[in-house]
Amino acid sequence: MQLRTIIFYGRSGSGKTTQLDLLRDLFAQKDQERSLFYIQTGNEFRTFVEEDSYTSTLAREIMETGGLQPEFLPIWIWTGLLIKNMTGNEHFFCDGLVRRYAEALVFDGALQFYKRERPDVVHINVSQEWATDRLSERGRHDDTAAGISKRLDWFDTETKPAIEYFRSHAYYNFIDINGEQSIENVAKDIATALKL
Repeated sequence: MQLRTIIFYGRSGSGKTTQLDLLRDLFAQKDQERSLFYIQTGNEFRTFVEEDSYTSTLAREIMETGGLQPEFLPIWIWTGLLIKNMTGNEHFFCDGLVRRYAEALVFDGALQFYKRERPDVVHINVSQEWATDRLSERGRHDDTAAGISKRLDWFDTETKPAIEYFRSHAYYNFIDINGEQSIENVAKDIATALKL
């Protein structure tokens, strides 16, 4: 099996994490020779803001007020993870790694530096209305109407330009998946599009 790099995008509520877990299981079955390096920056960032440094304190204040973190912080987190963990012989999955246009430019340079051939960008495409319904049903403490609306609006204003960067860049294999169907059908469409 050839080395794969897969970048996942999808609105909150699109089922992206579920699909990533299913795909990771599929890769574990199909390629037992290689490891899979997986980065989900949300968890890394939450760990960072709990630290006791000046930078983490400022970042925590921004997080608590629902503001936008400066782009250098997520870039610093994921570049550090790449530098520490990349060996050149692993599959590489990214979730929530590159959320803004400026980050996309830096990430593109990193992938080319690491000689990652023809990365796949999987966009699980759902409407804002569909995502709102799913998030409302989920019932998490931060899934208030205002909180949901803010997250989904943020995706449209901040993340879509990054997605469009990858869609228009010939180096990437861009895959649009209809996320408004069953978990099984979404997984099947992703596997088919990735030729697995």
